[in-house]
Amino acid sequence: MTPPAERRLLTPEEYRQAQDSPEFIELRRRFRRFAFPMTVAFLAWYLLYVLLSTYAPDFMATRVFSNVNLGILLGLAQFVSTFVITHLYVAHANRRTDPIADEMRERLEHHEYAAGRHRSAPGAGTTGADLGEGATRA
Repeated sequence: MTPPAERRLLTPEEYRQAQDSPEFIELRRRFRRFAFPMTVAFLAWYLLYVLLSTYAPDFMATRVFSNVNLGILLGLAQFVSTFVITHLYVAHANRRTDPIADEMRERLEHHEYAAGRHRSAPGAGTTGADLGEGATRA
């Protein structure tokens, strides 16, 4: 990472070039393919819990053991599922999105998205094979 004293501000054109790059498009696709389904699944699970609490109180009051009922266990499962989703997201980000984001940050810091500048080192950076089918580097 470039030390703060050596940084210069990026131009709007550099941000636009980065946003239009195949790397950013792939980064956004990978994030959305994880985040949207996981968000829908969690909200459905939460809504189910609320609906069961509201419309099936006898079911939620079903004793599992001692004074612990199904409502308490499903409520605690909400916390557990939050931690599981967080763990899954961190693993997904470390494996699938952070490498692309790190490379893009490096390229932005070196102003490689400025008009006319291209990475000169052969094999440096993300390749089309790293990005997935149909994605190539600009």
